[in-house]
Amino acid sequence: MSRIRKVLVAGASVLDPRVYIHGLRVLHFYGYAHVSQVRKLTRGKDVSFAPNVSFRNGERITIGAGTRIGEYSTIWAGNSTGRITFGEKALLAPRVTVTASNYGIAKGIPPMDQPKAEDDIVIGSGTWLGADVVVLAGVTIGDGAIIAAGAVVTKDIPENAIAGGIPAKVIAYRQDVDSPAAAQVGA
Repeated sequence: MSRIRKVLVAGASVLDPRVYIHGLRVLHFYGYAHVSQVRKLTRGKDVSFAPNVSFRNGERITIGAGTRIGEYSTIWAGNSTGRITFGEKALLAPRVTVTASNYGIAKGIPPMDQPKAEDDIVIGSGTWLGADVVVLAGVTIGDGAIIAAGAVVTKDIPENAIAGGIPAKVIAYRQDVDSPAAAQVGA
């Protein structure tokens, strides 16, 4: 491609109104998925989350004091009943998805045409959800639990459990700082 043609193509892209219209669509989505929803959240003191976290139905989301939500996470309460509650000092790594709503899976009917099944999610205090964790409707994650990166949580996880896998299963339990098992983990 000649140098003049490259300059003309670049200039045409700057003048193309579709570029600016797309920018407006991105701003609208950001406002819909984040800005307007943040006002609806119930949150404690010192809660922080990245500006690209996506919230839905913020009026049914409660975030405990000191909680941190990582970049590109998706926190979606149900459209009518499913609530999401985070305890204090819950820590979510990037790209965590928490959804209190699932589509039906009956044969012969497209999932999007089936009624949604909504159920509450409770994520306890002092928990840590690793990168790319998915938490599905109806799950309770106990206080102090750790969920390994990439896990899909489909059932309750007890307090202080360390869980991982698809579906997530308990693989260990957190130990007291002074215990021999905790000393081995740190070695």
